[in-house]
Amino acid sequence: MKLKRNLLLTVLCLSTVATFGQGESQSLRIKEESKITFKPHWFIQVQVGAAHTVGEAKFTDLISPAAALNVGYKFAPAFGARIGVSGWQAKGGWVTPEQTYKYKYLQGNLDIMADLSTLFCGFNPKRVFNGYIFGGVGLNRGFDNDEANTLDTKTYELEYLWQEGKILPTGRFGLGCDLRLNDRLSINIEGNANVLSDKFNSKKAGNCDWQFNALVGVSIKLGKSYTKTAPVYYEPEPVVEQPKPQPVVEKPQPKPEPAIVVEPMKQNIFFAINSAKIQEDQQAKILSLVEYLEKHPTAKVSVTGYADVETGNTKINHELSEKRANNVAEALKAKGIAADRITVDYKGDTVQPYHTSEENRVSICIAE
Repeated sequence: MKLKRNLLLTVLCLSTVATFGQGESQSLRIKEESKITFKPHWFIQVQVGAAHTVGEAKFTDLISPAAALNVGYKFAPAFGARIGVSGWQAKGGWVTPEQTYKYKYLQGNLDIMADLSTLFCGFNPKRVFNGYIFGGVGLNRGFDNDEANTLDTKTYELEYLWQEGKILPTGRFGLGCDLRLNDRLSINIEGNANVLSDKFNSKKAGNCDWQFNALVGVSIKLGKSYTKTAPVYYEPEPVVEQPKPQPVVEKPQPKPEPAIVVEPMKQNIFFAINSAKIQEDQQAKILSLVEYLEKHPTAKVSVTGYADVETGNTKINHELSEKRANNVAEALKAKGIAADRITVDYKGDTVQPYHTSEENRVSICIAE
């Protein structure tokens, strides 16, 4: 007995461990729910029922058989279009003497449809009840109008009486519903109203003729109307313990060397009155500029020529300041300074950098 009790306890413990492990494994899995997506598709509707054409007789006396066949395309979850043919028989009534007559017709239709259930409740291919509305146009051709042509109308002549057939434009609207049986098949119920020319029932009434249809049938989807993705499970990646980072020993950074600041050089090359020739006593300044530029290979020099406003005129002074600047630039080039390191400008007498006339006969050179 003791051995049996020990075996039973062992089995219970193992079962508990297995169940715990299974629950833990499932809890680690992350589930992505399946998704249902609309898929455009064709469909067929086959309908039979009753029609009523408004006329001067009892409601029940003007009921006749009707049928319709439609082929449509659902291009969006809530919208579609269809073409079809409907018709069979219509009836009219005459008051005095009281009598009815029947005739036949076929009508081609083009409708735009809107799914009310999807518009207001969202797309759901498994929904049992799906209501819709539609509106469209058509062409109606009546034929076999012999009974109207043999009516006893006493002395009254029917102005709109037709014999060989009549083609009339039609406007139509209606509502219906599909009761889902499975993904392909639904029971279809529809009611529609058709407004036609006053000539449809051969009688002139001064307003349009109306015909109403109550139909029942089946809707068949040609192809899948939706796609469904399977649920996805993710296994979390195992947690890998990262090695502890080693302490970083900061090395002392070398102190940055102080930046060498290069001071710019300025030289004023003065000229005699009405002259652009560099005088002997100014040559030393030219040499100083050359030495600076050779010592600092990246440095450049700007040369700006001036003329004093007290002598000459604006035109002469403009030309004179240009010559003074160019002569200094040529002197630098002659000493080996590249042309792309020299910038030349001239101001004439429009700018007077100094207070005296003698000082304004100058080319100011700034090297940096």
